[in-house]
Amino acid sequence: MDLVALVARARQAGASDIHVEPGVAVTLRVRGQLRALDLRPDGEAVRHAVRDLLNDDEWAALQERRSADVARTLDRTRCRVHVLHGRRGLGLAIRLLSSLQPTLAGLNLHPDLARLVQAEHGLVLVTGATGSGKTSTAAALLHQVNVSQARHIITLEQPIEYALHPRLSFVRQREVGRDSPSFEQALLDALREDPDVLLVGEMRDPATMRLTLNAAETGHLVIATLHSSTAAEALQRLVGAFPAEIQPGICAQLADCLVGVVAQRLRFRADPGIRVPELEVLWGTQAARAVIRQGQFFKLHSVLESGGADGHWTFSRYADWLDRRTDLAPPSVEPVDDDEPARGPVAVRPTAPVSVARSAEAPPARAPVAASARTAERVLVLDEAAEDDPVSILAALEKRRK
Repeated sequence: MDLVALVARARQAGASDIHVEPGVAVTLRVRGQLRALDLRPDGEAVRHAVRDLLNDDEWAALQERRSADVARTLDRTRCRVHVLHGRRGLGLAIRLLSSLQPTLAGLNLHPDLARLVQAEHGLVLVTGATGSGKTSTAAALLHQVNVSQARHIITLEQPIEYALHPRLSFVRQREVGRDSPSFEQALLDALREDPDVLLVGEMRDPATMRLTLNAAETGHLVIATLHSSTAAEALQRLVGAFPAEIQPGICAQLADCLVGVVAQRLRFRADPGIRVPELEVLWGTQAARAVIRQGQFFKLHSVLESGGADGHWTFSRYADWLDRRTDLAPPSVEPVDDDEPARGPVAVRPTAPVSVARSAEAPPARAPVAASARTAERVLVLDEAAEDDPVSILAALEKRRK
């Protein structure tokens, strides 16, 4: 069985996942629906494919734990691969990722989400069911920090799904299982590494949750993911992971440090023919904090319903906003080389919106057909050497204004 050819076939079909089980038809998940292929590998074929995929240490860990999680690039497609032992033998669950960097605009997300990462410290939760795009949204939030602020970003993931390359920020990525034995140890290490922003790939146990809350309270901006369907459910699950006698203290700690909660699900929209994230967004407003402090999570629905003016979004209100949009497009991303640091446009924030591109020997990329002439007039070309120098960028902007 050729995994590279299988990933190429899945990508061509627009699949998000591949499921492989010996003696069973290989199955793709396309737009949320399962689709069987005319391919039935036997146990030996699957075993050979897995052995070729894993290195010696990963193969040994698989035999010990009976499962393994790795990230690989197959047919130019970044993949998260879960290998498992089952009744029929070795099986595979492969999630097809993008080898490129997701952005808020490229994922058709509301621009207000950028405010989540403008906080100096606190906790941002991204939650949703498996396969709802939590990791992509979290990566887009980190990218927003990376291109707009000079901060130290540390990500703790299992495995690393998106490779982040420094723009204005300094970026360090660690993979649990390879670079650290656990999320708990990785968090303890990270707090000694002078971070400004932390990404916790998943909070799975009370120890990791407590360390995450402590980090958010002690001057760090922490982005973490959870599996739950709503914002209230995410907060309730976090608090419920602790013993009853300390839950009031956890509620107070959570109320003090919460920046916001993003709960998301994917919905297929026939007009553009794509699946688009629908969100529920709870901000850490005074009303929300009061409810959380009391542990009365059932009241958060009322806070969301009545808090539109405060920036809260219910799923229905967000769906109405999506209905009014006429520019929904297939998810797009910024190109990133897997092996070399990204050397793309530097995001700056002048008084008037100005897009930045750098000069090069190759012809510039063709602007989208829908781009207006006014947008083209605001393109500032920088020399190659100045692309990462904010002083040079600002000087060029001042010169353009004159």
